[in-house]
Amino acid sequence: MDLDKLYFDENEKPLDNIAADGGFTGIFRKIACVGDSLSSGEFEVRREGQPTVYLDMFDYSWGQYIARLAGCRVYNFSRGGMTAVEYCDSFAEAMGYWDPEKAAQAYIIALGVNDLYGLNQEVGSVADVCDEDHKKNKPTFVGRYAEIIQRYKKISTDAKFFLVTMVKSEADNERKEAHRKALYDLAEHFDNCYVIDLYEYMPVEDAKYRERFYLEGHLNPCGYMLTAKIVSSYIDYIIRHNIADFRRVAFINTEYSDSNLKKGK
Repeated sequence: MDLDKLYFDENEKPLDNIAADGGFTGIFRKIACVGDSLSSGEFEVRREGQPTVYLDMFDYSWGQYIARLAGCRVYNFSRGGMTAVEYCDSFAEAMGYWDPEKAAQAYIIALGVNDLYGLNQEVGSVADVCDEDHKKNKPTFVGRYAEIIQRYKKISTDAKFFLVTMVKSEADNERKEAHRKALYDLAEHFDNCYVIDLYEYMPVEDAKYRERFYLEGHLNPCGYMLTAKIVSSYIDYIIRHNIADFRRVAFINTEYSDSNLKKGK
């Protein structure tokens, strides 16, 4: 058994290997998924002559598929239509998602579609982030997205953050590219942050892909399961290729965490 070839091949690309059981994603016992409809297992019901019904069915979300694949506890900190603005200004507080009792070891953040395509919000840059006080961040997408990271870092100081890009489509990728760049800049700005780059490594969402994995405007059950396999396999890849960063995951949010040891607790 050659562990180097199996786990640490320097030529491996993300998603070269799909981990059927979630791989090393299973080292996290608590994961929180911050996102919109695609993080919520949303389905659409369309009936002739009647309004479309939108259903967030968390049990079909890719987060809960990951929970079942990897044996983790996964929180859905999400809702259809969610934006970083609403998340920070009202939603997370109303739902108790800032509650330290719900502190996670890892946060997967998948926001941006409604921000950039719905609100048509300015993307901004990491220059919009005030490290000393998140309330002073500028009201751009990056400023509000960074606020989410900053506030969860106060709750779970040593948590790992995985920032999810949008998937490339056949057209209109300019905003997706700007979103992708912003996430890489944020991952560089904050410690313990990594990018899940679906724009670069996931297949393009073309007509054939949508026929197989979409139901109306959102994913179908197979699409959500596929996304779970992709996201967990990408996290597995990140862990394996940065394995020293994840040696002390078990101590996150305990008295033996890195931050508490540094404080001399």
